[in-house]
Amino acid sequence: MLPDKYAQRGVSAGKEEVHAAIKNLDKGLFPKAFCKILPDYVGNDADFCNIMHADTAGTKTALAYLYWRETGDVSVWRNIVQDALVMNLDDMAAVGCVDNVVISNTIGRNKHLISGEVLQEIISGTQEFCQSLEKWGIHLHLSGGETADVGDIVRTIDIGFTTFARMQRSDLVINDIQAGNVVVGLASFGKTTYENAYSSGIGSNGLTSARHDVLHKHYAQQYSEVCDPATPKDLVFSGSKSMLDASDIDDMTVGQLLLSPTRTYLPVLQEILAQHRSAIKGIIHCTGGGQTKVLHFIDKVLVVKNNLFRPPPVFQLIREESKTPWREMYKVFNMGHRMEIYTDEKTAQAIIAISKNFDLAAQIVGYCEASPKAEVVLRGEEFEERY
Repeated sequence: MLPDKYAQRGVSAGKEEVHAAIKNLDKGLFPKAFCKILPDYVGNDADFCNIMHADTAGTKTALAYLYWRETGDVSVWRNIVQDALVMNLDDMAAVGCVDNVVISNTIGRNKHLISGEVLQEIISGTQEFCQSLEKWGIHLHLSGGETADVGDIVRTIDIGFTTFARMQRSDLVINDIQAGNVVVGLASFGKTTYENAYSSGIGSNGLTSARHDVLHKHYAQQYSEVCDPATPKDLVFSGSKSMLDASDIDDMTVGQLLLSPTRTYLPVLQEILAQHRSAIKGIIHCTGGGQTKVLHFIDKVLVVKNNLFRPPPVFQLIREESKTPWREMYKVFNMGHRMEIYTDEKTAQAIIAISKNFDLAAQIVGYCEASPKAEVVLRGEEFEERY
């Protein structure tokens, strides 16, 4: 087996050190909830709770920076806003929060490299994304933010959001994943009724590997500011592609495929929860950790995923360029579905039908069995991996 290149590049798919650092912290009212649930400190009402979340677009900003510098297209930064926001919003949706979220951004930039024009796109993009969701009855409320010029710390730019909501406890989805549940996967790729363009499925996880495995070495020479100098040289931009090379999807370039904005599932989940909330035993947002993410939320359950989506082209491209083993690919990337719902067979079919109304591919990807410990087994045509 090849060494874990993701770790050698200074990142961690499973965030083991982070989980070790926070293991003794209070896990909130419901430890198995996907997001930490707090008492209602705002309204002091026992029937309500507070949810607060923070996340960033990660190193996808490095790809946006390359694309902007190569093409001069400053609008690419609008999609990065979506990446950062969705990483918050869809985590909160996994506990049932799908409306009335207060948002605030935090931007750290190197002013020598990131212009005011970029900041304007980020701010405008935030408002535009909020307006796009309002059409679907989802309300995001802008509360301002902070932009700091910290060139001594940030190589290019870091874009993050903090989100807050107050909701009724009775509307919460708390993970209680059990033997007998089936797993419904909601595709991360394709084009839904609420999207303007094809989504490659890349999301906002694994971008450190994606850009270094796919893109050519000349980017390290031309734009050294997007490389960590401590990363082994043979793992820095070790691919064969240019950002502007053609791909096989909808006339998209390789750069556009890698920069495809992270899909939000909010419109679909809002409908699913409105009809089937009580039958849902768990919702997992397959971000850091990819298809092994559920391991943090189960006890004595074996999750077998034996009917996974065929990996969409963006992941096939990454694997072809990197020769990364399946075991690492499925732990770093979502590989085709980024949201999964645990429920009974009948409700699963209803969820699939709702998703189809949004032109969102969905299917039963697996099932749950009793087990002495928490385990995940992934089965595909060419592999079987146990985590």
